[in-house]
Amino acid sequence: MSIDFVKFEEKIGFRFIDQDLLKQAFTHRSYLNENPDWGLPHNERLEFLGDAVLELVVTQYLYERYPEEAEGVLTSYRAALVNANMLSAVASELNMEKYLLLSRGESKDVGTARHYILANTFEALVGALYLDQGYEAARLFISKTVLPNLNSVIEQGLYRDPKSLFQEEAQERVGITPVYKVLKEWGPDHAKHFIVGVYLNDEKIAEGEGSSKQAAQEEAAHHALEAKGWLK
Repeated sequence: MSIDFVKFEEKIGFRFIDQDLLKQAFTHRSYLNENPDWGLPHNERLEFLGDAVLELVVTQYLYERYPEEAEGVLTSYRAALVNANMLSAVASELNMEKYLLLSRGESKDVGTARHYILANTFEALVGALYLDQGYEAARLFISKTVLPNLNSVIEQGLYRDPKSLFQEEAQERVGITPVYKVLKEWGPDHAKHFIVGVYLNDEKIAEGEGSSKQAAQEEAAHHALEAKGWLK
């Protein structure tokens, strides 16, 4: 399969020296199952690296921008900027979905799983750019794509724990305490995945996915706040 990344590179403002790194960043594990001769690894190691680079860049920025702010507040700001919801939205803005290399089955799934894949691919892209052109290039890319969302994170209160926020809103607005239920789990112990639903009484409001029950619950709560229109 041949994908032309020229337009994507123009969009992000970086031309990769090693094009294989860019292709690998978009290669999902499922794609290799159907294309064993692809010749490149999947993107999970790049995702691992990119996650660390992203966290460092965001941490440094917050540390310098808010010299008087407490650690706990900065941690909340950072979590809101680098969570799956935010990264998936950023990836969508960059039209990254168009370039994903997925199995036929994965390519048909446009729900929660795709949202999670996009977030992971964004992290892989950061890792690939870091390896290809160094920390400064990765920092510039993150500064252009992720950091501009900080104002809306603060204005909308997105840095607050979504589970606590959804519970407060639900109790205040409808007098109901949300309940979370695991709908699906898979994977070995060291790489578990969970899909969790959040309910008000018997009504399922939203779902979330994550590598822990807690992460899946937080994502479900965020989606529930969106679904109900309860974000400030």
